[in-house]
Amino acid sequence: MQNRIFEIQSEAQFESLALELFRHQAEHCAPYRQYIELLGIQPDEICSVEKIPFLPIELFKSHDVYCGDNEPEKIFTSSNTGGTVASRHLMQSLAHYEQAFTRGFELFYGDCSKWSIYGLLPNYLQREGSSLVYMVDRLIERCGSGGFYLDEYEKLLADMEADPKPKILLGVSYALWDLAETFSPKLHNTIVMETGGMKGQRKELPKAEFHKILTDAFGVEQIHSEYGMAELTSQAYSAGGGVFRSPKWLKILIRDVNNPLKVTCAAARGAINIIDLANISSCAFIATQDVGSTFADGSFSIEGRLSGADIRGCNLLVQ
Repeated sequence: MQNRIFEIQSEAQFESLALELFRHQAEHCAPYRQYIELLGIQPDEICSVEKIPFLPIELFKSHDVYCGDNEPEKIFTSSNTGGTVASRHLMQSLAHYEQAFTRGFELFYGDCSKWSIYGLLPNYLQREGSSLVYMVDRLIERCGSGGFYLDEYEKLLADMEADPKPKILLGVSYALWDLAETFSPKLHNTIVMETGGMKGQRKELPKAEFHKILTDAFGVEQIHSEYGMAELTSQAYSAGGGVFRSPKWLKILIRDVNNPLKVTCAAARGAINIIDLANISSCAFIATQDVGSTFADGSFSIEGRLSGADIRGCNLLVQ
């Protein structure tokens, strides 16, 4: 399965592999199996993607969501914004993670070696267990140029100015805002890519308003975005306008905010469910706390977060 998921070419292939992985995880991932049992669902009766039960993402905070054959090579953790309990993603194989994020990146941006990647991710660098830092570090290594920066904005800008290669400035939102506000540098031959939100450091703004601040300051036409999370193995990317596209092994579905078991593959607006088939050793079927829309071409947008504390259904397993 590990290699087959990256060769998906059709919806039929995706559905076949999703159902195969569902049956495996429904048996071998203990928290997922227990959740399914408490819902009263029989796995062998699930015959379509829309009927697969999605594990509330909150359970990554309270349970080891894992079905690997061996001990995990790495445990990634969420950023734990606001002092909440961090999620834990037990990763059986770092080689598999690297294959997933490299193939995903190159689907949208081409060969890594043509880029320099500059990471402006201070809050991620200042803690242990960030999957984003691991990903960016390995991509920088594949690029052969770029690097990480905390608040060394002048050095960052000088290094980018001296770099003749096309560049990606990948930053957490509040750090990009700080850079824009302090220096308003006009960047050349550069894609600006934001991720991670404000992390409580600055006021949250509507995405269009925030992107306007950055495009004006950096002199670029669009702001790209990366959508990922500690509980996933794969990422989606936006080339502007807040519309994300994902690799063929990652699919976004919409669930009814008032009925978490009602899920649709059609274009709709509601709470975001994710099928990440690269989550082969944890759980590939996750009900997130994000709200957004899906579109007819398979793209999607993220509009915010669900109000309230936990996703309905979490109390089935969280004591």
